[in-house]
Amino acid sequence: MPPNNPFLNQPGTPGAPAPTPVNQAPLPVAPVQAAPPIAQQAANLGSGASQQAKTPVKNPNSTQNTLQLSEVRDNMVVMIDGSLRAVVACKSINFDLMSEREREGVEYSYQSFLNSLNFPVQILIRSQRVDIGQYLDKLTGIRRTQDNMLLGVLMDDYINYIDILANEANIMEKSFYVVVPYFPKGGDSGNLIEQGKGFFGKLFAKPKNTVTRIDTATYQKAKDEIKNRVDNVIAGMFQIGVQSVQLDTKSLGELYYNFYNPDTALRQPLGDFETTTGIYTKKAPTTPGGTQ
Repeated sequence: MPPNNPFLNQPGTPGAPAPTPVNQAPLPVAPVQAAPPIAQQAANLGSGASQQAKTPVKNPNSTQNTLQLSEVRDNMVVMIDGSLRAVVACKSINFDLMSEREREGVEYSYQSFLNSLNFPVQILIRSQRVDIGQYLDKLTGIRRTQDNMLLGVLMDDYINYIDILANEANIMEKSFYVVVPYFPKGGDSGNLIEQGKGFFGKLFAKPKNTVTRIDTATYQKAKDEIKNRVDNVIAGMFQIGVQSVQLDTKSLGELYYNFYNPDTALRQPLGDFETTTGIYTKKAPTTPGGTQ
């Protein structure tokens, strides 16, 4: 069927140049690769699935990313950056009941203690609510064995008074600690950059490799240095008149447990791990044939 366009059917104008033919370049054609065999496709699919199964997916919003400690061992806390911490618990003294001369002596001793330190320390004061449930249970047990009627009535009134007072007012207890750090890498001044990041900078930072590796020589040197620093702190506290002691591994675990679980620690305190037994289940190794 001829085209309906009238301009195409008109004859050429006399004297007009003839149209130049346009040479069109051939379109590039991609070479067609043959599809791999079905067996090879199945093998590639299986290897990819096994690789995805071996690589665990890490949750960037996990609670463990906010923890700055790696483990607790040898009466020390190993942080994720390789530094170590020791905690010294201190007993408080009644400063208000001292005389003017005794107060000046305590202040000068504390000033001398701070000036004698050649390493940084952290003084931590913790306030927590006192759980008097065990005290009330002890009084109730004594009341049951009390045969004197008058003393029994007085004990009932005292138990009720303590119970009402504990419910209406928050009875707080203060604990005092001195944290002694040690930084194997970069010395004590190497933590200034890390401290400049701030709490939120560390909290919302990208998760890194949480495996802390410390060689035996470095760990033994850090252990000896921590011991020397703790002895200096305890001796300085003794000059002030404050009794202090270094927390062992179990006490450090209880301290962190109470910090991260303040409400649960009152209802479910940690027990004695030495008398606790449990079942340990380990997965059997997988043979190359795929059977266990």
